Amino acid sequence: MYFQTRILFVSFIATVIISIFIIPILKKLKVGQIERDDGPESHFKKQGTPTMGGIIIAIGIIIGTIGGYIYYSSREPEVAKNILPLLFITIGFGIIGFIDDFKKLVLKDTKGLKPAYKMLGLLVISVIYTLYLTKGINLGTETFIPFVKNYVVLPMSLYIPFVIFVMLGTTNAVNLTDGIDGLSTSISAIITTCLTVIAIILDIKEIIVFGSIIVGACLGFLIFNLNTAKVFMGDTGSLLLGGVISAIALYIKMPLILLIIALIPVLETLSVVLQVVYFKKTGGKRLLKMAPLHHHFELSGWKENKVVSVFCIITLLLCIIALFAI
Repeated sequence: MYFQTRILFVSFIATVIISIFIIPILKKLKVGQIERDDGPESHFKKQGTPTMGGIIIAIGIIIGTIGGYIYYSSREPEVAKNILPLLFITIGFGIIGFIDDFKKLVLKDTKGLKPAYKMLGLLVISVIYTLYLTKGINLGTETFIPFVKNYVVLPMSLYIPFVIFVMLGTTNAVNLTDGIDGLSTSISAIITTCLTVIAIILDIKEIIVFGSIIVGACLGFLIFNLNTAKVFMGDTGSLLLGGVISAIALYIKMPLILLIIALIPVLETLSVVLQVVYFKKTGGKRLLKMAPLHHHFELSGWKENKVVSVFCIITLLLCIIALFAI
């Protein structure tokens, strides 16, 4: 565990240093946040805050992964070899988000990447990872059932669409959670920490290393992302983090554990779905004051810091419950 602790600090320090250099560049490029006209009034002052900060997280992860690869390549080559595909998949999801951010903020195309194209890009990355798990490392289709504490073997015809659904669902859920200073980063750091602890219990070294790198990068970025945020991650960061969370959960054969530890992103997604359905069914009435869920609490009088704190505490408690569930 000595090296895993060191690599966490490496990615943390690298992300902090990168942030110091990248944030002013984003300001000069005027890559600023665009707030919704119908959003909470407290968010209007955030207009123009540099976004696309997911680039910072991505670079921090790349630096940490290179360090991990170099360390293990001469000691445990198999671990080193298995770290790289995790990096490629993570960056792949980030690239989809980057294209969306780039179109919105640099090319000034307010619609960004068309939803169909964005979903297609995420689908392609998910299919590639599915093929890697099933054909590349022959991981098998065993899936752990929390609390039952047993594995079920899914037929390949069911496992492949299930994996794709988990990856698409998680990336979009984390994306929807990104709407308050530090919320998505904090939640993702806690979830990834829990998955890394599970990997420690199961002794899956590549996940222990890669999970540590992700946590370090999140914490480094969080220094500049907490209220009042100096930078936002944008879709570049939220899709990247959603992708890596799902990738790790699938690698350790515990995607269903996300229903527990990622309950906040799940509820954020459900709040949007229910809001839209209720709005259409009732001819314009709203179930919540605003969706996603964190905005409902904001409009109910909660300060941003309170929403982040409460959601993080809930996620932490759920992670503890999840550890008992395995």
